[in-house]
Amino acid sequence: MFLVHRPTDEEIRQFLASQQHHPFSYPDPGITGLTSHGYTMDHNRIKLGNGPEVFRRAVEALERWEMFNIGWVELCWPDTPIQTGATVGVLAHQFGFWSLNACRIANVIEEDGEVRRSGFAYGTLPEHVERGQESFTIELHAKDDSVWYDILAYSTPNHLLAKLGYPVTRSLQKRFARDSMNAMVRTSASG
Repeated sequence: MFLVHRPTDEEIRQFLASQQHHPFSYPDPGITGLTSHGYTMDHNRIKLGNGPEVFRRAVEALERWEMFNIGWVELCWPDTPIQTGATVGVLAHQFGFWSLNACRIANVIEEDGEVRRSGFAYGTLPEHVERGQESFTIELHAKDDSVWYDILAYSTPNHLLAKLGYPVTRSLQKRFARDSMNAMVRTSASG
């Protein structure tokens, strides 16, 4: 949803309530990494440091949604627990307008092994300007003790303005990934 003013907290709550029970706006929710014809894939990752302590801090930051602490994007609401079915809003302010988008957590990722992973994937709901899914994971690699923040997304425009402004949309998606990675580096390093 595009707006010319910042929505009030009550407007955001009403918007999220209106989206809460709708199905995902794309096929195969919860399948991380699956792409369908017509979707653009983005994969970004950055090393956060080394060791279990960095991993712990990074997972805690992810659970506080710190990857959205980037200034031009707000998460509505950052106290939302990371659990399958939780609905959140992503509020962005660019070029004099506001964009409010609804997403639902499709699955939570907890894996042990040579690569320990913790995170989640969320998917778009009908009133999102895009259709698709994005996962945010923290990885601890046993072979070298390295810790990584990984963002994997696939999307396609869902709103006329997103289609008409596709180069701008892609630029904002790339900016979000860059800013999100920087936020996680800051947060993980500041233990």
